[in-house]
Amino acid sequence: MKALLDRARSFRRRVDFESDEYRKLAVGQFPEALFITCSDSRVIPALITGARPGEIFELRNAGNIVPPHDAYGTASGEAATIEYALEVLGVQEIVVCGHSHCGAMGALTYGADLSGLPRVDAWLDYARPALEPVLGGRGGDSGRDATSSSEDPALTEVVQLNIRNQLAVLRDYPVARQQLDAGRLRLHGWYYEIDTGKVHELDADGDFQVHDS
Repeated sequence: MKALLDRARSFRRRVDFESDEYRKLAVGQFPEALFITCSDSRVIPALITGARPGEIFELRNAGNIVPPHDAYGTASGEAATIEYALEVLGVQEIVVCGHSHCGAMGALTYGADLSGLPRVDAWLDYARPALEPVLGGRGGDSGRDATSSSEDPALTEVVQLNIRNQLAVLRDYPVARQQLDAGRLRLHGWYYEIDTGKVHELDADGDFQVHDS
């Protein structure tokens, strides 16, 4: 923690806040994309995309889940973020980014005992039903370490299906559907490999492809 505090204290000396780039940030934010991803500390949107301050608007939670827009009734942090990004910031691109070695999706894949984590279990209920077709018959792997160095194809399948599912949920948000119908919004699905740095992009055929530069 000391290292984090030291870097925070020296931040203003390491950055030129008199530059045009940082002066513009004080005027307002104009992000190019809303980036929905997992809270996992190994997934850093700005590092993956090379984004500069002000270029991406972030929404992060366990498993990069987009709850149904009416799931919380009148209030939801996710719904509020999506609404603000589209209606106020005018974001025209949304990325849903899942990743390898995901603990949230690993818990579903291997049927982990979440009785001691009731709120985590309840949160994952938003993703669990749509993933059921690929979750069956894996209870025997419940002891597998979802963060091991080698990615299990079963976990990859679950993570990638979850990305597709969350994009489908997002399309049902009235504010997103309106923008999509008007041609003012594009949705993207990404699968990020923590151990290789590869970014797989969801194509029009529903497959994830790596596009090397």
